[in-house]
Amino acid sequence: MNTNTMKNSVLLFLTAAIWGVAFVAQSVGMEYMGPFTFNGIRFLLGGTVLLPVLAGKRKWGKADPGQQPKTKEELKKARRVTLLGGICCGIALCSASLLQQMGIQHTTVAKAGFITALYIIIVPVLGLFFHKKVRRIVWAGVFLAVAGMYLLCIKESFSVDKGDFFVFLCAIVFSVHILVIDYFSPKADGVVLSCIQFYISGILCGIGAFLLETPTWQAILSGWMPILYAGILSCGVAYTLQIIGQKGMDPTVASLILSLESVISLIAGWVLLGQTLEPREICGCVLVFAAIILVQLPEPKPGQRPGSKPVWIKK
Repeated sequence: MNTNTMKNSVLLFLTAAIWGVAFVAQSVGMEYMGPFTFNGIRFLLGGTVLLPVLAGKRKWGKADPGQQPKTKEELKKARRVTLLGGICCGIALCSASLLQQMGIQHTTVAKAGFITALYIIIVPVLGLFFHKKVRRIVWAGVFLAVAGMYLLCIKESFSVDKGDFFVFLCAIVFSVHILVIDYFSPKADGVVLSCIQFYISGILCGIGAFLLETPTWQAILSGWMPILYAGILSCGVAYTLQIIGQKGMDPTVASLILSLESVISLIAGWVLLGQTLEPREICGCVLVFAAIILVQLPEPKPGQRPGSKPVWIKK
């Protein structure tokens, strides 16, 4: 492993660690304010943190040359696509994050982290609706994840906790969010797109806060630490680290490192909040994490001899 690959791997691990601990910040934040208020401030902070990054890219010419329009018409089109993409991503991110916040109020940090991570499996399954082929290994991961979800969430009375249900809905909407990003990201600058989506999410959540909640400065100031962590570190810093870390990295390796977010959320909930899981739930976590790892492994072509040079199936 060369020095650059090692550096990028460390950056991606830091990203996963920040996102994993963010589940604790989100859980603690709910003790002071409602989900709309918390997310509204969090996303507005995240968008603001990215503004210096945008300014730096323009100052030092680090924008992607392949995405720089050459004519005025191309410039207008690029701006329209970026704005539309940011709005669509912002709506999806707002919906997913609100479901996650509402779920975290009624479940543990560890379970929320593992259930949210199911988006890695849901994304290729949703791809069926867009006529994309789903590999056999993904279906194996789906069955493994279903078994893990049963152990993790289903009680002996065959009931599902409200919090687990909300977080599962969150994983579905996050999958839609990823597909929307996949559509717009080749047509727009990633940091600009992210900045717009954060502001759109923040504004929508802010409107919801004033309509459905009663935000107060006292509550916001009391919960300043989880808000700053979730806004500055989880949104602004972690996203920037992800962009830098994924540059030149194999996508499979990058996804495997980032999926450690779910494991870190379990450790963080145990160390920082004293939350524990029953043996049955721990087995469920292991199965879900195994499914997450499994669906990210490349699948060799049929008939390939063991030990031969791998040739991966391309979508």
